[in-house]
Amino acid sequence: MVTRKEKRNREKEANYFFEFLKIQKHFFKDLMNNLKKVADHRHQSYITYGPEVLLFTMMLKNMTGLKSMRNMSERFNKEECIKNVGKVLGLDSLEELPHYDTINDFLSGLDVNELEKIRTYMIKELLKKRSLESYRIEGKYWGVIIDGTGLHTFHEKHCKHCLRRAYTNKETGETNVLYMHHVLEAKLVVGDMVFSIASEFIENESENVSKQDCELKAFDRLAKKIKKIFKRLPICILGDSLYACETVFNLCRAHKWKYICRFKEGRIKSISTEFKAIKELEQSKDQNSLVWVNDIAYKDRTVNLMEATMKTEDGKSKEYVFITDIKITKKNVERLIAAGRSRWKIENQGFNEQKNNRYNIEHANSQNYTAMKNHYLLVQITDIIRQLFEKGSSILKALKKTAKEKSSNLLESFRTRILTDEDFTHLSKPIQVRFT
Repeated sequence: MVTRKEKRNREKEANYFFEFLKIQKHFFKDLMNNLKKVADHRHQSYITYGPEVLLFTMMLKNMTGLKSMRNMSERFNKEECIKNVGKVLGLDSLEELPHYDTINDFLSGLDVNELEKIRTYMIKELLKKRSLESYRIEGKYWGVIIDGTGLHTFHEKHCKHCLRRAYTNKETGETNVLYMHHVLEAKLVVGDMVFSIASEFIENESENVSKQDCELKAFDRLAKKIKKIFKRLPICILGDSLYACETVFNLCRAHKWKYICRFKEGRIKSISTEFKAIKELEQSKDQNSLVWVNDIAYKDRTVNLMEATMKTEDGKSKEYVFITDIKITKKNVERLIAAGRSRWKIENQGFNEQKNNRYNIEHANSQNYTAMKNHYLLVQITDIIRQLFEKGSSILKALKKTAKEKSSNLLESFRTRILTDEDFTHLSKPIQVRFT
């Protein structure tokens, strides 16, 4: 049992920035070299800061919970911050950290593929770690959650790629148009952590398109992107009821993936009707109110459905139905239900955390559309390390801080404690990381 005094002493001695670097180095030892290799679009004669300085500064802004670019420039304007960044990147001559205008100018011209390659490197490094193998579905498939979310909303047209939604004011009868930017995310779920593995921006090719882009169109592009990057990765797609459709079934079969999707009555009427009829006659049911039916015919395939009745927080009963192409048995039905229900983590640990608690991703850090995309991708890259840091650092687990406190402590450590040569000697030593 840790006493309060021991906890205070441990907290006082803790160097959160050093702990962050230990986790980063453990999982992604070549990350800084990858940042340096990002293709720089700028004219070489005008360059003061290399890509690694600009990108790492932004990652630190995200890690420390700073909400705006202006706030970042103000809070990082300290000798300790400059020396720490220089030490991490091996830049003895670093005299200042870049102003937010400089960073936005760089991100406005940066090909989004460059940051996507950084994220791919990180995910492939994680997949090599044996410590994550236990999170596979049925010991075989990596669960990948698919969902879309809104990023930015404008009352006037922002750019030709904006999605448009017309609405009528009930009081005045006036019709107005909202202009929006949305994104479709694919996130690898491992326990309580969800890591972005691919993003597809839902956007119109031009402002004159006859039919706007949508989630299912974007999923077609996203699926091709994932298959190209992770050619042989055994994947199980986890989605809400929107993805319980033939388009998704066909894509999964073509890519040799499995799927578990929420299924709501009326989504596919023939399947819903047959499921009701069969479960009344031949249902397999256990004491936990789990019902499943295999091999329901649908066009040129068969599908399997499972239903769970669970108590909500207010004591009411709620039914959850999932459709899958994985054979359901008495041994695996609870695990498959749990896998299907893990889809909500993209909303809680994913979008909600990124919008409201961590990164304020709905705030437009730039008015340039390319820079907006790159800001979003930098959040996804940072968020991978942040989750590993908070779930894997033994010090953070022992001190049991809130999300806000963790970000605040990391910022304070970065701004007040300069890394030493001895610190870097310790960074090269292997560490044990366990997720509980």
